[in-house]
Amino acid sequence: MIEQKQSQLESLKTDFLEHLEVNLGRSVKTIENYDRYLKQFLSWAKKEKAVTSPEQITEDLVHKYRVYLNRLENGRRKGELLSRATQNYYIIALRSFLKYLAKKDINSLSPDKIDLAKAEGRQVDFLDFNEVQLLIKATDGASLMALRNRAILELFFSAGLRISELSSLDRDSINFKTGEFSVRGKGSKVRMVFLSEKAKSALKDYLKKRTDADQALFVRVVKNPEQYEELRLTPRSIQRMVEGLAKKAGIIKRVTPHVLRHSFATNLLQNGADIRSVQAMLGHSNISTTQIYTHVTNKGLKEVHEKFHGKKDTD
Repeated sequence: MIEQKQSQLESLKTDFLEHLEVNLGRSVKTIENYDRYLKQFLSWAKKEKAVTSPEQITEDLVHKYRVYLNRLENGRRKGELLSRATQNYYIIALRSFLKYLAKKDINSLSPDKIDLAKAEGRQVDFLDFNEVQLLIKATDGASLMALRNRAILELFFSAGLRISELSSLDRDSINFKTGEFSVRGKGSKVRMVFLSEKAKSALKDYLKKRTDADQALFVRVVKNPEQYEELRLTPRSIQRMVEGLAKKAGIIKRVTPHVLRHSFATNLLQNGADIRSVQAMLGHSNISTTQIYTHVTNKGLKEVHEKFHGKKDTD
């Protein structure tokens, strides 16, 4: 089989991704995402306009691409289109690529010519206190699987971890003495997170029940674990577990590990934590990312205001 020769743009894309990895130290996940977003653009541009070189990228071409993205199904639910926020991810990747070309003095469209779409207001889904208790109660039992699932939930609620961060933890990641540990998040940034007493207790119970020698903190429950080379729970397995427990608990709304992270942040803010501290605990590099939670806490402030200032004057 004859291997097709890469176009100039495809070759430059490869150089750009290597630049992200080597010079900017971007994470594997970030590079995979940029690769996917740029492949979409290059494939569309080649098919629609026979675009194969950087000088063929024009404002008109990008405009037509944005129309295409705006009409593209997201692939998760039939008939549901890409959200504005997701469309912006594709455009951010393209803009970064064009910025790289400009830095290399390669003639193409200036990245400054591309603005991001105004995203619709982002809704934050989270669980209230009663729903959290229902979810944890769904892990009742003393089996290894029940103890593992309870420990996972308690750790999500205690530390506000991303699913990839939780999945990558090892047994020796946790410092039970200090009740804190460090995680490597997006962009390989390291931050400190903390264990609640409930999370600490749940983790100890789970680890005490383990009989395997695998270094991963959370593993699959299997017979004869020594026969398996890799026992670590994958992010997808953790997501399925959380969704299954939510159904068991009778929680109607969709519950994912990211909803648990939202619940952690919302609970902190509702109990008086300042937004900068929450930003640090979540590992957000930009405060604007954390500010999506303020509409939730603003509602609470409004209720307090109405309680004390909405009364009729009885004097």
